[in-house]
Amino acid sequence: MALEFSQEALEKFNETVSRYPKKEAAMLPVLYLAQEEFGYLSSEAIEYVAKLMDVSPARVYGVVTFYTMLNMKPVGRHHIQICRTLPCALSGAERISALIKTRLGVGVGETTPDGRFTLSEVECLASCGSGPMMQVNDDYYENLTEEQVEEILKNLK
Repeated sequence: MALEFSQEALEKFNETVSRYPKKEAAMLPVLYLAQEEFGYLSSEAIEYVAKLMDVSPARVYGVVTFYTMLNMKPVGRHHIQICRTLPCALSGAERISALIKTRLGVGVGETTPDGRFTLSEVECLASCGSGPMMQVNDDYYENLTEEQVEEILKNLK
């Protein structure tokens, strides 16, 4: 069976593209919708979005691979993204990353065996004045200390 949006997602798609003067301008919200619907953006999902958007799969692939918030493989229920750019690095991002790797028993780009956590290191999360910082799903955590990270992980488990 081919990959397709549910009726609800198809309605959201139509509503989304109707707000833009050109269909392709809705690419990011449509990709978010597809990721929400399918869990991640597999090659089948990319081809499906390309067909819906009337663009080539290569065009969609280029967008998906540019943005770190779009996932081409399954991620855990809690996707932890640690900013690794210079301001966060100078304020201790490597220390925070090492702590999380130890606590979860995974490396960067890996998911815990129970599927609960995925750890990623990403480029700028736009919080340069309040590093080190991480994003867990849609929530930002800034000015992190090791104690705060321990508490965050405890609350997520």
